[in-house]
Amino acid sequence: MVTIAELVHRQWGDERTGLHFEDLTWTHDRIARDAAARAALLADLLPRGVEPHVGVLLDNVPEFPLWLSAAAVAGATLVGVNSTRRGAELARDITHAECAVLVTERAHLPLLDGLELGIPAQRILVVDDPGYADLLRPYADAALPTRSVEPSDRLLIVFTSGSTGAPKGVICSQGRLAGAGSALTAQFGFGPDDVNYVCMPMFHGNALMANWAPALRAGGAVALRRRFSASAFLPDVRRYGASYFTYVGRAISYLLATPERPDDRDNPLRAGFGTEAGAVDMARFEARFGCALTEGYGSSEGGMSVNRRPGTPPGAVGPCPEHAAVLDPATGEECARAEFDAAGRLVNGDAAIGELVNTGRSGFEGYWRNEQASAARSRDGRYWTGDHFYRDAAGYLYFAARADDKLRVDGENLAVATIEGILARHAPFEVVVVYGVPDPVTGDLVMAAAQVREGAAFDPGEFAAFIAEQPDLGTKMAPTFVRVVDTVPTTATNKVHKVGLRREGFRTTDEVWWRPEREGAYRPLDDAGREELIGRYRAHDREHVLDL
Repeated sequence: MVTIAELVHRQWGDERTGLHFEDLTWTHDRIARDAAARAALLADLLPRGVEPHVGVLLDNVPEFPLWLSAAAVAGATLVGVNSTRRGAELARDITHAECAVLVTERAHLPLLDGLELGIPAQRILVVDDPGYADLLRPYADAALPTRSVEPSDRLLIVFTSGSTGAPKGVICSQGRLAGAGSALTAQFGFGPDDVNYVCMPMFHGNALMANWAPALRAGGAVALRRRFSASAFLPDVRRYGASYFTYVGRAISYLLATPERPDDRDNPLRAGFGTEAGAVDMARFEARFGCALTEGYGSSEGGMSVNRRPGTPPGAVGPCPEHAAVLDPATGEECARAEFDAAGRLVNGDAAIGELVNTGRSGFEGYWRNEQASAARSRDGRYWTGDHFYRDAAGYLYFAARADDKLRVDGENLAVATIEGILARHAPFEVVVVYGVPDPVTGDLVMAAAQVREGAAFDPGEFAAFIAEQPDLGTKMAPTFVRVVDTVPTTATNKVHKVGLRREGFRTTDEVWWRPEREGAYRPLDDAGREELIGRYRAHDREHVLDL
């Protein structure tokens, strides 16, 4: 099995372009030599016996992949630090991962003020400080380390989003990262002439595993964008000749929100790969930009992946892998196959929706210093994804909800992803997300947060008529509440921050419309209505659930 270190060694002497950033370029050879210099610096910085964990608190600047390559050849571990974290949470990530060195830039230094990190000042490297170049200068002629690196050697600690608690540090070995690059290189046919556009943050698994690693494996190049920008996306793609990109969450919606131009299809893109774009936006993107998107299901943990294949029905993620099953988390028994009515609605969600489980060999390598969470993922010798799916009679999987994003209305389990896909058809909506808020009596009520397109407005009568016209929207799926937002809140990786939306529920200063009767009209939820509604929770001794 190949390692990332081996792939970096192959770059030595290769004078083809391997990295683009703004107006700068690096050859593969220059990348390897710069990695060698940083590996040598790291060896001198760390006292004997100190775990070589390098925290990287950077935007997508060249120093990030250079330190990643350096860690690979040095047998060190790179820790991607989420630059959107603050205060005690940021300090917790850095100290929990036992970072002995922190690589950052001046823009992020204020985030470190007052934090107790346990890292000596000389081991906090500021890459855009003049002294950094002086620090590296003695190592300019360093050779790549000749130490033996095994595929099982730890290379990354990648933090999860932490949307339901403290982020967990996912361990990723040299072999697993290289293997991800090999798999996607084969899937998309990458070659040395391809340029992969990296606009998702490199502290996240999407950019590392699905973009940077395939480029390295294929001997191609990467083009870095410091931070995702919808308006800069197409100019960058054309500028660098990028043929491939990855995305997460609402990134595709943001790209579609940019003004259309007659030459949008005039670009070198041939593939995009990611998650959570939604069928409507995927079709819109391909029609507008001439580039087909491929959705896949996976996670930084590497315990399970599902990829769309030719013949996959609309709305499905892909065929269920051989060693996988949809299981009832309570009993461990396999769930019933999904049944649909003539309109395509899932009619047995209660019996069909369960947790996707890898029953065979898993690539999950554990969480850093979190045995309890690791055991929960790998219980009974199987990998439990924590995500909910249903499976049709032909064996195709349909995504229902994240583990913390389930909906149960009137005793029936509903698929959040399905409802979002239907509401996304409503023309005035730029972005719409669906989540559950507690019902005053039991279970959940459906709530939607909608970001309206520029120049449009939310018309409650028009929306009610739209709902009534959707044949695949079940009677329990229609939102009780619609929250109109300026911008849907997202995490650093463009995933919707649903935890905050759920906790606020209808207790927000944003415009909220509701209909207490299932077939009634939507009306504004004013202060009086809100107090009346909270009184219903109080009457059923359920007011406390609004704060969960």
